[in-house]
Amino acid sequence: MKYTCKDMDSSPDILLMCGKFSTFTTKITHFSYRPMENFKDLVQKRRSVRKFAEQEIQAEDLQTILRAALMSPTSKGTRAWHFVVVDDPVLLEKISLCRSMGSQFIAGAKVAVVVLGDRDVTDAWCEDASLAAVTMQYQATDLGLGSCWCQIRNRFMENGEPSDNVLRFLLRYPENLTAECIIGFGYPAIERKPQDEDKLKWENVHIGSFPEED
Repeated sequence: MKYTCKDMDSSPDILLMCGKFSTFTTKITHFSYRPMENFKDLVQKRRSVRKFAEQEIQAEDLQTILRAALMSPTSKGTRAWHFVVVDDPVLLEKISLCRSMGSQFIAGAKVAVVVLGDRDVTDAWCEDASLAAVTMQYQATDLGLGSCWCQIRNRFMENGEPSDNVLRFLLRYPENLTAECIIGFGYPAIERKPQDEDKLKWENVHIGSFPEED
């Protein structure tokens, strides 16, 4: 499925790439809400999914995911992130080669969202971009979709070229923007069990301070 302005209203922070460059400037004028799961259960259910089914993502669900990103918290309310939405299979394949390893699953995603931060606006761009990315992942889980984070910042191709430079060449974003990550989305091709409550590392939680060393 190719997403167009007719399918999805959006904001200036979202660049939709379906084989060509198109920037959406209209605001969301309508929205269909769904009942949300208990958040306690939702965080347990969210697992990284790298194998995706052939089923297409509905435009309304994609808009819901992007809406979550645009509502994510930012330092001082700067909202200095941008999101490039890619569903063109050829471009997804090229993007999947931006790292020496760990990014290949993007080629099989139905949609990928490249999360960018503006270094000229805030020194917390990395944190803000990360919050937006994980917010999208929780929203995707609530919609029955799978997702996986692909780290871009401080990652490289085998020849030493920064992965961010590769994406900048492919997606043409300006120098003041830096990619934090790519999130791949799709319906899961495999079923993953919820996280095991018994394996939570509660020993890594310290009340008041770290214990004194012996």
